[in-house]
Amino acid sequence: MAVPLNQAIRVGAYVLKQHLIGRKRYTLVLMLEPLFRCNLACAGCGKIDYPAEILNQRLSVAECLEAVDECGAPVVVIAGGEPLLHKEIEQVVEGIIARRKFVIVCTNALLLEKKLHLFRPGPYFTWSVHLDGGREEHDKSVCQDGVYDRAVAAIEAVKARGFRTIINATLFDGAEPEKVARFFDDVMAMGVDGISVSPGYAYERAPDQQHFLNRRRTKELFRGIFARELTGKGRKRWAFNQSSMFLDFLAGNQSFHCTPWGNPTRTYFCWQRPCYLLGEGYTKTFKELMETTDWDRYGTGNYEKCADCMVHSGYEATAVTETVRKPWKALALAVRGIRTEGAMAAEIPLDGQRPAEYMFSRHVEQAMARLKHEPLEAAE
Repeated sequence: MAVPLNQAIRVGAYVLKQHLIGRKRYTLVLMLEPLFRCNLACAGCGKIDYPAEILNQRLSVAECLEAVDECGAPVVVIAGGEPLLHKEIEQVVEGIIARRKFVIVCTNALLLEKKLHLFRPGPYFTWSVHLDGGREEHDKSVCQDGVYDRAVAAIEAVKARGFRTIINATLFDGAEPEKVARFFDDVMAMGVDGISVSPGYAYERAPDQQHFLNRRRTKELFRGIFARELTGKGRKRWAFNQSSMFLDFLAGNQSFHCTPWGNPTRTYFCWQRPCYLLGEGYTKTFKELMETTDWDRYGTGNYEKCADCMVHSGYEATAVTETVRKPWKALALAVRGIRTEGAMAAEIPLDGQRPAEYMFSRHVEQAMARLKHEPLEAAE
């Protein structure tokens, strides 16, 4: 596992404290989206399909830091859109680090070398570069040629400057275990500090709805990948920036329910309900999100839109909690490794899930009406 020791200790202590004080629901990671604008238009993305007036908006530095304080999570992931399009993104990062929070900035790397002088390496800061496979696979995923080579050049540049750097890979239907294994070998050879990997989620706003993985296919894919993880000497080839329990879940060896409140999301529309992947309403405050959301209406087995989800933003918090509550399970997993053969853990039944609802554009209409009476503050 490539999670830094200081981060693992801080997060572990935080989780343990929540259990000791008896708090049922708490957050681990704040997903902060200061803007939706992006300089790519990936077919599998459901984050950028908004009117231009919305794409031109951004959260201010003060709003971003208010969200960090309000939420209290020990880790902040800055996503989007493309965060480096935000003209004050370095001030947001500095403010989060000043609060002794771990901050991970997700980027497609197209602007990374240009903006690199604005940031300083340190124990609380990580770059997460989006790579969905080798050159052919990634450029196809982002619908633009040459992006893979630019991202690789940016990784070399940030590593030369001493920044902790991971890659974030989203896998879709059609991914081949052998190709993914070679890709993981390649990125480790680049000197990255870790790999974050997840199956894609079927965003209802995404242009491509044909290439998302179902749960069975996800488990088979990751078993095929992890079966190739050991070298001929029995050592692991890859360092993952995720808990071993979550990776074991991806391989079909754990029956986890998601923890949607573990990674709450703050966007231009305010606090997104119920999770990073579903925007089915928004609240003005984090407190309102936590206290008024009917969490039992969501998750695999409860809601049709969640049926195939195995994404880290929903399940990593579950895995971390399980690790802290039952450390002997994590220890046994560390000793034996991820099982890639044999029966899989029981699946969550879907016969009681409520049908999907598709009627959640009111927040866009309300924002558009409001913007007609307010001056636009465009992203850079």
